[in-house]
Amino acid sequence: MAAQFGRRVVKGAATTAVAALAVAALSASQAPGVTDTPQGRQNANSQPSPDVNADDSATGNSPYYTDLPPLNSPTPSPSASSDTPGAAGNAEAGIPATVLDAYKKAETSLAGSKPGCNLPWQLLAAIGKVESGQARGGNVDANGTTITPILGPVLNGVGFARITDTDGGLYDGDTTHDRAVGPMQFIPSTWEWSGRDGNGDGKKDPNNIYDAALAAGHYLCRFNWDLSDSADLRRAILSYNNSTDYLNTVLSWLEYYRKGTHEVPDGTGSLPSNRSDNGTGGASPGPTSPASTPPSSQSPGGGTTSPKPKPPATTPPTTPPPTTTPPATPSPTPTETVDHLEDAGTGKLTATAGDTFTEKISARTETKAGKAVAKVRVRFTITGDTDTTFTGGESVATVVTNASGVATAPALKAGEKAGAFKVRATVVGRTVSGLDYAATVTARQADALARTTDTALTCVPGAEFADQVEVKATYKGAVADGVAATATLIKTADDATENDKGPYFKDADGKTVRTLAGLETGKDGLLKLPKLYADDTEGTYLLRITTTGGATLTVELKVAAAAS
Repeated sequence: MAAQFGRRVVKGAATTAVAALAVAALSASQAPGVTDTPQGRQNANSQPSPDVNADDSATGNSPYYTDLPPLNSPTPSPSASSDTPGAAGNAEAGIPATVLDAYKKAETSLAGSKPGCNLPWQLLAAIGKVESGQARGGNVDANGTTITPILGPVLNGVGFARITDTDGGLYDGDTTHDRAVGPMQFIPSTWEWSGRDGNGDGKKDPNNIYDAALAAGHYLCRFNWDLSDSADLRRAILSYNNSTDYLNTVLSWLEYYRKGTHEVPDGTGSLPSNRSDNGTGGASPGPTSPASTPPSSQSPGGGTTSPKPKPPATTPPTTPPPTTTPPATPSPTPTETVDHLEDAGTGKLTATAGDTFTEKISARTETKAGKAVAKVRVRFTITGDTDTTFTGGESVATVVTNASGVATAPALKAGEKAGAFKVRATVVGRTVSGLDYAATVTARQADALARTTDTALTCVPGAEFADQVEVKATYKGAVADGVAATATLIKTADDATENDKGPYFKDADGKTVRTLAGLETGKDGLLKLPKLYADDTEGTYLLRITTTGGATLTVELKVAAAAS
């Protein structure tokens, strides 16, 4: 079935006016992300902010579709499902079935893995509309992979950011420069760390809408951003493509989709017709050689169509053509001037399990002469057997160097797994030796244990103790939660071997046990032991509790016949 073409929006002043009306409508409806306050932006410096550098974004700030949604709200369709109100009267409200399914599955996945992000699937739909026209109107196969690759223009610095090849042409087919790839338009260097397997086929393919939508969701949920907060929503969108016009366009589609959408068959979605580059470098429908691509005119799907060849002149020129001046060699990018990485004063990297590292990793990019290089992307990657992540839950972070050539990674958040690991710093788009930073996570510790009550623990032979033993663990006076502990009924104060008589615990099968390993203090530092039982032997016995960190507490237990 032929694709339906979206209406053409007049550019220039008309586009600006429509955008202003759309944003005003968002504010009036109290849509998240649009407020009367100035646009929130992070401090640039060397932090992993979306507003630092032209090529420090998901898309490399590639061109995007500028078409805006109709000003009238979608008209609900009686046949539409309850969770996706229909809008049969507006072709722009229709989202291809597979693409819509991918957005919703990504929302569900993020709701489980990053519930604090509050990612709405309509935001993915808005970005998908602006980036690729919903995968070219849903031009995908049954698995969600685009039938023909969707490639952005060559990022060679001519009208766009200049990003030299980072993937050896693996994703974009270009071994000289990078290009944005797939329905969500990731540049290869970003996909390398943000790519996800959204359809469970064991691959991370930027050309697959399930993989790309899930990756986009995780990308938008970085840095603990809460997308129900207007400032965080703006930061997240700007991190995808750093343009205020892009932000306003995405917000317009977000609000439009929130008012209602309906599902349409794959391949029949409405296609945008206007791009931010006026079609001069629009995304191509498949891999083409940049050197052999002729001048192009914009096709409705964002691709290019070759102009009709002109017939040869009937009379050959009588004078030789003027001599053309060869194009000047472009100046090297900051990245191309980097010779090596240096540590920028990183201290010792240690933290207790569950805590945030107080020290941050900093690396400096330098030329061969030792001069600092600004505006260079440095990637920090956590390696080794660890569950430690950067703040926000990612194991990789890309940061742009500041004016001093320094890139500072986000803070490390220690997981529960104790041990050593490394963080590797590399320059994105440049083959230079990386730096390895050693880090260590120590197990949670306690240096003191105390009973929560002073009740005497007594029991008659063959019965159970009325009170259970409860202790509180602290470390340097603070509550020590999650600390591993062991409880053992020992022979004497000087002999810590397990006793073979006297009080005992019961396992799940009701069998006698006198050592409990694998215990752990709770959030409040408390540890309550299971019930204790007494055999027929009278006497005074000892229960010893020990924790990681060296805290020890010995509790006295008495077994005696009841007084007559």
